[in-house]
Amino acid sequence: MKNILSVNDKVLRRRNLRTVCSEVVLLLVSAFVLSMAHPSFISRTGFGMLAMIALIPVFAVIKNTSWRLVGVYGFLFGFVYYAIFNYWLTSFHPFAILIVTLIKGAEMVPLFFALKAADRWLGDVLKGRLVHVIQSVFWVAYAYLSQNWFAGYPYGTVAYAFYNYKVLIQFVDLFGIWGLTFMMTLPQAFLGNWCCDHFSKTRVEHSDGLWRHILFHKVTLIIYVVLVLAQVIYGMVSLSFWRNADEDESFRVATVQHNADSWKGGYDTYKRNFINLEKMSLEAMLQKPDLIVWSETAFVPSVDWYTNYPYEGDDEGSGFDYLRKIQNLVNDFVKFGTELDIPLLTGNPSSTIKDESLPPYDEEGNWNKKVYNSVILFDDGEIKTQYLKQHLVPFTEHFPYEKQLPWLYNLLKANDYHWWEKGTEPVVFETSNGITFSTPICFEDVFGDVCAGFIANGADLLINMTNDSWSGSEAAERQHMAMAVFRSVENRRTTLRGTNSGMTCLITPDGTIQGEMTPFKMGWKIWTVPVYSGETYGTTLYTRTVDLSAHICVWVSWAILACGLVLVVLKAVRRKKAAG
Repeated sequence: MKNILSVNDKVLRRRNLRTVCSEVVLLLVSAFVLSMAHPSFISRTGFGMLAMIALIPVFAVIKNTSWRLVGVYGFLFGFVYYAIFNYWLTSFHPFAILIVTLIKGAEMVPLFFALKAADRWLGDVLKGRLVHVIQSVFWVAYAYLSQNWFAGYPYGTVAYAFYNYKVLIQFVDLFGIWGLTFMMTLPQAFLGNWCCDHFSKTRVEHSDGLWRHILFHKVTLIIYVVLVLAQVIYGMVSLSFWRNADEDESFRVATVQHNADSWKGGYDTYKRNFINLEKMSLEAMLQKPDLIVWSETAFVPSVDWYTNYPYEGDDEGSGFDYLRKIQNLVNDFVKFGTELDIPLLTGNPSSTIKDESLPPYDEEGNWNKKVYNSVILFDDGEIKTQYLKQHLVPFTEHFPYEKQLPWLYNLLKANDYHWWEKGTEPVVFETSNGITFSTPICFEDVFGDVCAGFIANGADLLINMTNDSWSGSEAAERQHMAMAVFRSVENRRTTLRGTNSGMTCLITPDGTIQGEMTPFKMGWKIWTVPVYSGETYGTTLYTRTVDLSAHICVWVSWAILACGLVLVVLKAVRRKKAAG
């Protein structure tokens, strides 16, 4: 008997090991397939429809595995997915991809526990009928919460894989990307749960066949089919409307893509970049544009600082020699901008006095200033308007936990990361002929609430000023552009992207990408930009309610988890009473 038990134990251990290995393989495959749904090193545009099947193994594994492993699996999936999806972060800094993968892996842990709880705590009570619906709500809540804290990072959200499927994304002007995320996740949760039941030895009687399983959930199926039909019809009607809509007005904009190495600094680099920008802008002027656009931090020396606090001394020393050179370069910029005769919109750091009790420069020529990542509108020889970036890149532009996490703060500083100050206002620029626009900087256009704030404040156009040249990857630039598509559709406004090296393009209110400039190549282009004003076309439901559907999913998720926990406690109490 002892030998028989020993053999059975060995068989059980082998089966468990095979199960764990199978689950790990499924998660790795799922992570790879989901990353390929987006622009990647394999496809420059991505295989978007893969996002409709990539998560099926994830839901199957979560249902099949144990509580002890589900958290480990969550970390594994998140870590591997973002390691593949964000492979280009190694071009920025090896430390960057480590931070992102660790954070995204950690974020997936509570998500996987919540998805497991939906199946284990509520499965019996609901008889399996709504588990996949609840899991989809949980996934939307996770997607929202994961981008709305200090290290929030929307890259990789499943909905963004659909940026090329215009008929399916039009309804984001109602619910943002959250409605689309739910519609993409729901069938995968359904099929993942069925696959686990069907292929495991513990499957329930009604799950022997897919169609029988579908009929068991016929109410959910009918509702989902109706929603899909409504989504498609709404998409077709919206596309027809916006393709025939008359713009209120249009104006000609020249974008200059100078394709500079964003890691190189110093006077010689700043001077060379300015010469290239100046040359191409003058070439573009022959086409008589109304506005010239340079990219994020295209001109690095702070124009407002050297205008308000010009250095005119004759002190000796390398620090003061550098100040004189930079001051002369800023003077050249002001002279060029004044003679241009049309407004110049450029990324340019803005600076203010840091300590009012001290002079702008100390005895060694060091600055006494606070620095902002900003955009300036230079016209008639002066800065007319400036916008200070509101949503800074975590860890690389902003780290507010110096006192709480001094070891990490010092590690980041040692790796040559520098901090910017944070802006607070959704500034709206205005041209001489009354066109209003706002300028989300860098990755601000990947946050729906930031762009909706600009539109709600009166902007009729978005001009994204960004610099993704550091990535060295077209996939990185296209992933960024894919998210910008949704900002145009959510708010029904045109987006013009003015970039250092790509993707410089125009995105219309229906999400159509037009006229992409060749990435990583110096050049300029004239755009006839259609403007759809809020006065004529109003604002969308999404612009007015900003992420309300996501908030609802978060509230519902907390309520469901609380109810599930109460049920577990009550069941444990009843079991204890029965045993006693």
